[in-house]
Amino acid sequence: MQPSEKLLLYNKAWVQDKLELDDNYFATLAADQNPDFLWIGCSDSRVPANEITGTDPGEMFVHRNIANLVVPGDLNVLSVVQYAVEVLQVKHVIVCGHYECGGVKAAMAGKKLGLIDEWLVNIKQAQEKHQAELDQIADDHARFDRFVELNVQEQIYHLAETDSVRKMWASSQIPSLHGWVFNLRTGLLNEVINLEPPVLAMENERADDAINQ
Repeated sequence: MQPSEKLLLYNKAWVQDKLELDDNYFATLAADQNPDFLWIGCSDSRVPANEITGTDPGEMFVHRNIANLVVPGDLNVLSVVQYAVEVLQVKHVIVCGHYECGGVKAAMAGKKLGLIDEWLVNIKQAQEKHQAELDQIADDHARFDRFVELNVQEQIYHLAETDSVRKMWASSQIPSLHGWVFNLRTGLLNEVINLEPPVLAMENERADDAINQ
């Protein structure tokens, strides 16, 4: 049996399991989607968005690319963001990187891989921006981990500058932006950065000030 045939058999078993729990499962799934989340993650096969977050089909709109980048000139990711934020009106956008990211590692090492080198230029720009901080980290692995986090941080900042996010922040005060890193060594998600819509962020800051007084 070919590996692809095993996937088809698994699919049939999965369908049967779903129908045993709910006869209308696929009719409901086909009717519409109303996800609360947009997930922008890495294409790495070890980081399955739904599985590591415990979400079901229909709960998360997903875009994946090498090193989970939000490139200002990339119509692919910008189209996904626009549709998710303006049409689906997701409440949360998550950029999720992961430690041991091959794209980040290749960019840091300046390794030539071919066509993908043009894509990795975007990571190199983030590296140059944070080079002073990275140079202070003596351990190679710790430096690698930190740059994975900084790369996620930069993508959140790029998201905050997109027309779609700025438009929805001004009109509806959604979405919140979350930068996470998946730890392949533990299976846990590490929160790196959160950005709230401006009005909500100010309200939270006032609430914190009141509590601390």
